[in-house]
Amino acid sequence: MKVSMLDLQSHYSPIRSEVDLAIKEVLDSTQFINGRFVENFEKQLSDYCKTSYAIGVSSGTDSLLISLMIADVKKDDEVITTPYTFFATCGSIVRIGAKPVFVDIDESYEIDEKQIESKITKKTKAIVPVHLFGRCTNMGVIESIAKKYNLVIIEDACQAIGAEYRGRRAGSIGQFGCFSFFPSKNLGACGDAGAVTTNDEAIYKKLKVYREHGSSNRYQHEVVSGNFRIDALQSAILSVKLKYLDGWTAKRQQNALLYDELFKDSTVRVTASDSHFKHIYNQYVVFLNNRDEVKEHLQKNEIACAIYYPSPLHRQSCFEYLGYREGCLPNAELASRCTLALPIYPELTNEQIHFVAKKVLEVAK
Repeated sequence: MKVSMLDLQSHYSPIRSEVDLAIKEVLDSTQFINGRFVENFEKQLSDYCKTSYAIGVSSGTDSLLISLMIADVKKDDEVITTPYTFFATCGSIVRIGAKPVFVDIDESYEIDEKQIESKITKKTKAIVPVHLFGRCTNMGVIESIAKKYNLVIIEDACQAIGAEYRGRRAGSIGQFGCFSFFPSKNLGACGDAGAVTTNDEAIYKKLKVYREHGSSNRYQHEVVSGNFRIDALQSAILSVKLKYLDGWTAKRQQNALLYDELFKDSTVRVTASDSHFKHIYNQYVVFLNNRDEVKEHLQKNEIACAIYYPSPLHRQSCFEYLGYREGCLPNAELASRCTLALPIYPELTNEQIHFVAKKVLEVAK
């Protein structure tokens, strides 16, 4: 039985007519930049994330970059984050001249909040917690630390739209919430797109300026920024898909529960459930003592799987100058060696899940 990592064809098919109509409406309007399609999606998104404001931007990466800029993170400032995440989290910090300061992860693959305070110096400006794989970080502790040291919180929620910590939505807790709508995400565009959420009106006003080359009036520029706009076409598509997101999330959660049950009492370690956290399963990641052997076995049986992430950021060659060495952040390094993401998309059948689990268990040690 062939099992893909993601099936965008089956995902798109039930909503094809709605998406096609939305695309046609944009094309007929010729209103491709800004305008009502963008504004409509932004309102829907802020309502969904339970925030006061949302601004569509060009990508998840740019959502991080523009947030750091508006937070006034500058050259030689320090930003605390995790080494176990996608490159953009750290790359955005470095691009504006700041220094990333890595904190190791806990068993849930999130930044270990108990280690954060020891990393704070006079140069620390912000904390960028990453809600990895669709599960929120322990934001209560991070909020307390940020308040104590007057630090900005920029939530990297690029994998976590709809996730919750104690009833609060990802992207609604820090000063900034950053989202990606890359096509493989739970809410995926037909190309690159992203957004920033906030509850702060002053930040919202700056976001509108910064995404337009630092201009609130045409050809009059208040700050040096860039072109961070989301386009109308992606906004219209996302407006259609947002209506279905909770249903897709519920199916992902059902799939995860079935996997959890099938791996029960085995050597396969799954992320522990916790009533304080709503996990939306952008990925379903398991910890395996013989990860590479399992991966090879799955691939031989035509089961797609993926490694997130094969090398933690502190071990990337472009960040060697930061001075981290092997063994500095042991949990992140161990996760990179032992974790594997299994198919979890909403259209997955129970039969497919049973097959995947069976093949994992055949070789897991």
